[in-house]
Amino acid sequence: MSVLYRAPDGTAFSTPEELDEQYDLVASLPQYSEHGDFDRYMEEWAARSEAARGRMRSELGIPYGATRAETLDVFPGEPGGPIVVFVHGGTWMALTSLEHSFVAEGLVANGATVVVPSYALCPDVTIDEIVRQTRAAVAWTYRNAAAYGADPARIAVIGHSAGGHLVGRLLETEWEKEYGLPSSVISGACAVSGMFDLRPIVFTADQSILRFSAEEVLRNSTILNLPLEAPHLLLTAGEKQPREYHRQSTDFLQAWQGVGLSGEYWERAGVNHFDELDDLVDPDSELTRRVLALADGTVATS
Repeated sequence: MSVLYRAPDGTAFSTPEELDEQYDLVASLPQYSEHGDFDRYMEEWAARSEAARGRMRSELGIPYGATRAETLDVFPGEPGGPIVVFVHGGTWMALTSLEHSFVAEGLVANGATVVVPSYALCPDVTIDEIVRQTRAAVAWTYRNAAAYGADPARIAVIGHSAGGHLVGRLLETEWEKEYGLPSSVISGACAVSGMFDLRPIVFTADQSILRFSAEEVLRNSTILNLPLEAPHLLLTAGEKQPREYHRQSTDFLQAWQGVGLSGEYWERAGVNHFDELDDLVDPDSELTRRVLALADGTVATS
């Protein structure tokens, strides 16, 4: 039988169904979560985010670029505090910043200013355009940090799922050349269940919406486009989710460290793809503590 995709660790997939079992999180949800209902998760995220906005100061829907989709939400912290930019997931084709306001609570409680961008989605735009918009959001954050009393020298980025992929692409950015900003715009990064090799995605059912071209896949697979310099990268994934999400992170870490970059992998026990952000609500959680350390350019350990 022919092989559609062979991972760097040798894992082989021969049929689209085998890949869908790993990457179709909605269909596979009952296999690794007692909750088992994607719509219920999304309803909970929206309700929790609305409640969180009622407890925090916020500025919503701020334009950071020329297109209608390029808006972001800011949750100010304490004067002189760090900044955390959270890049949402949704397989590059779903969700916005508004379902993710809840992730700001634990960080804001520690004095951080949190920025949550929205971006245009596939198939309305290409993945290249999504990357451009995400970079523009970080550039806006650096340039406007002082308006919120935040420290532009202490910016961490964290992304979930597709947002984890976008974090990887942020770390490739030539900030000085492309934006006239210091090369050290990002002090540290965290990718939560990110996808760093897009080559298997084109064989999944999601490709009918994503419409990735072969060139886009190669250009946007971060494992194939490693930077020469980058800050520390924390890769993490919940224990209770498909093995490909672990494999994507561990293979990427091996490649990342293989070119001399600093990184680590943290498997979080008892956590699945849709509840692995919950600890960001807790100001004292290990995830919150580690993300704040990244903004300071340090590495927190368990």
